[in-house]
Amino acid sequence: MCVALTTGRAKRTIEDSIMTTIVDVRSPAEYASGHINNALNVPVDQLAQRLSKQQCQLDKSDRVIVYCASGGRSSVAQGLLQRAGYRDVINAGGYHQLRQQIDALNS
Repeated sequence: MCVALTTGRAKRTIEDSIMTTIVDVRSPAEYASGHINNALNVPVDQLAQRLSKQQCQLDKSDRVIVYCASGGRSSVAQGLLQRAGYRDVINAGGYHQLRQQIDALNS
């Protein structure tokens, strides 16, 4: 399920006192071509393995925002994280959409 991250929700998420981790689930090459500042790069095809080996740098008590290129891979990542016990996972959809929302907040 993709929870829409509207500009208003993004603003509230940023302003919340809840620790938020942003995860880019695209490939390393896609990440290198442009990403959200401070986003961790955990490709979706490596996420399940990292979670099972506890090699993921995520805290289950944090809010986790995942994004990819269009929302498909981030939807898969959201499901994996939720099944692993992460309770506050937001699928932000695609990189360009999220970048526009963040830029709108900063202008």
